[in-house]
Amino acid sequence: MKKSKTYAHHFVGIFNYFYINILTSVTKKLLYLIFLLSLFFSQAQQNQEFKITKDYFDYQRLMLNNEFKKKFDSETNYEEKRSIKENFSEFMVKLDSIQNTAFIATLIKVKNREDLDRIASRKTTIDHAENPQKQMLNEQATYPGGFETLRKQVADLFYSDSVLPGQKLLKTSVVFVVEKDGSISSVRAEGDNFTFNRQAEIAIYLLPEKFSPAVVNGTAVRYRFRLPLAMNFE
Repeated sequence: MKKSKTYAHHFVGIFNYFYINILTSVTKKLLYLIFLLSLFFSQAQQNQEFKITKDYFDYQRLMLNNEFKKKFDSETNYEEKRSIKENFSEFMVKLDSIQNTAFIATLIKVKNREDLDRIASRKTTIDHAENPQKQMLNEQATYPGGFETLRKQVADLFYSDSVLPGQKLLKTSVVFVVEKDGSISSVRAEGDNFTFNRQAEIAIYLLPEKFSPAVVNGTAVRYRFRLPLAMNFE
């Protein structure tokens, strides 16, 4: 609870500074519009939910970079330039932390919705057949670029600053369903470190590409996919 309050205070402080001291009136309107759109699309599918959150923060980074660059380029004093550069770096680190908090909130929302969908599916005729045996598949579910591309993208999307100092090698196995359309759902990380598991789940949901679905007898099927992950934080 204390950590949540700290992140909230960071958000308020950073947003106020950002809003009052840096943004132009046009930029303020654009950010407000994006915020409203993120609320409007809150009931979208899980990948879309994460995409909206990521796009929102990517836009903030873009605008911040532009505004800080203008301020840096217009400054002639060397010490002031160095101060602007340091402030920019510190601001971006805090923004990364705030974004991660937003991703955690999105993850919780997605998991809750998926749990409710599973409960509802038991009362309908929605197709949630059991996972087919590997030998039954004509084609396996694959990620564009292959397994190594998948691992690399997960590593790039992983927010390592969330891992407590002193941690060295951490492992988990991420299980998720590749749907018939190649999207993913029901992401669950099975490892000993809760924080590492949570960040792995977020990274999987943030993957930019869809899978090619598994195929049985010429028909795309839902298939449970397992991705072992290990990261060294030394």
